[in-house]
Amino acid sequence: MTALKPALPAYLDNIRIILTRTSHPANIGSAARAMKTMGLHKLTIVAPNLMATPMTENPPVFDPEHPQSFKLPEESFILASGAADVLENATIAASLDEALANTTIACALTSRRREITAPLQTPRELVPELLQAANRGEKVALVFGNETFGLSIEEVQACNRLMTINGNPDYFSLNLAQAVQVVCYEIFSQTDSPMTHLQQEDHAATHEQIKGMVAHMESVMNDIGFFNRRNGERLMRRMQSLFGRANTQTEDIDILRGFFNTVSHRVNKKD
Repeated sequence: MTALKPALPAYLDNIRIILTRTSHPANIGSAARAMKTMGLHKLTIVAPNLMATPMTENPPVFDPEHPQSFKLPEESFILASGAADVLENATIAASLDEALANTTIACALTSRRREITAPLQTPRELVPELLQAANRGEKVALVFGNETFGLSIEEVQACNRLMTINGNPDYFSLNLAQAVQVVCYEIFSQTDSPMTHLQQEDHAATHEQIKGMVAHMESVMNDIGFFNRRNGERLMRRMQSLFGRANTQTEDIDILRGFFNTVSHRVNKKD
């Protein structure tokens, strides 16, 4: 019987990823994919400022007077792969204040030293607080800035938590979507979602099945003259002990007995 896939915790719907002033269409799609792989579906895009790319030669221009009229280019959907629904349901906002209106906790993602008194915490340190708030029904946001310049000081000040992904101090250059993936992974990993649906079903062999297989092995070994210069009784005791300790599965028994049957058939054919 195949294990059922566990349901995602409902409170993950209270966690939103916010991308501000994003410039590369592919990064938006890749961020959506990173989110969905970790059970997050709420995305807000603030004042996108898309650049021209080989795939998007004429990027859409954002109109702050009509934010919801903005449509992401095909490139974003291609990079989103199976997470196109995250993009289709994304909220487009003209300002970060608008995007944060109903949140209680907003984390500014930054990799730069800031002259702000709020403590700088890693995802692992902050996520427990975020999950507790989300589980209480509060709205939580993680805010990522522009690929080149990051978050402005005003955007950071609009948030009430500072989060950083710690890395190599001599070279730290995470792509926007990679940063989203790291944070989303930490969130999902701390939900303690079970992995039973990924684990192979356990069909442990019984004592009787192992004993029968070892007897079959002994018969084949005897047929091919394996015991001519060996203590067969002592060796088979070791085999019984070995397979008894090895968490032998019924499938293992079937494979070995099939192999023994093939060997016996070949030996008898030669005779």
